[in-house]
Amino acid sequence: MKIKICGLFRNEDIDAVNEAMPDYIRFVFAKSRRQVTKAEAMNLSQRLHPKIKKVGVFVDSDIHDIVMLVQENIIDMVQLHGHEDQSYISNLRKNINIPIIKAVNVDNFNLYTDIDYYLFDSIIAGSGQCFDWRKIPQMKLPFFLAGGIDLNNIDDALKVDCLGLDISSGVETNGYKDKEKIKRIVRKVKYGNR
Repeated sequence: MKIKICGLFRNEDIDAVNEAMPDYIRFVFAKSRRQVTKAEAMNLSQRLHPKIKKVGVFVDSDIHDIVMLVQENIIDMVQLHGHEDQSYISNLRKNINIPIIKAVNVDNFNLYTDIDYYLFDSIIAGSGQCFDWRKIPQMKLPFFLAGGIDLNNIDDALKVDCLGLDISSGVETNGYKDKEKIKRIVRKVKYGNR
């Protein structure tokens, strides 16, 4: 199973993931306390281990802004968390040739074409709240699981038949990424131990 650590915005965050080696990290370009600018993401990307894939998180962003980040190799994947409809996604797909993830919730989601993965999250994305993982429908496309995953429920999350886990607040202490929590959760996902 893959693991993605979300919401990195400090050099210390990059140093922590470089040591733990998750499969992916996420830079949040949408309004958030974890939001980064293009320049910040570029600087953090240059510090990041090259084997770790960089995912950009967007909420109803201008497609041109996303394309620029892709062209400058600041991100390797796009994750859409807003009200992006099929027309938006198809237009984005015409302009980029990297994987697209569409975040949805189990109570209200559409099937999309031109995406590579779904991400199932709680109704309020980024809230750190769990939802009932048993409600996830059978999917043809692989998906990531997000929403309140931490060291207390990681064993249950690992039982969900998904491509990977997406973790943000579950590896934080007092609102900042915690190096030890990151290392423990990455080890648990990749090697089955804490």
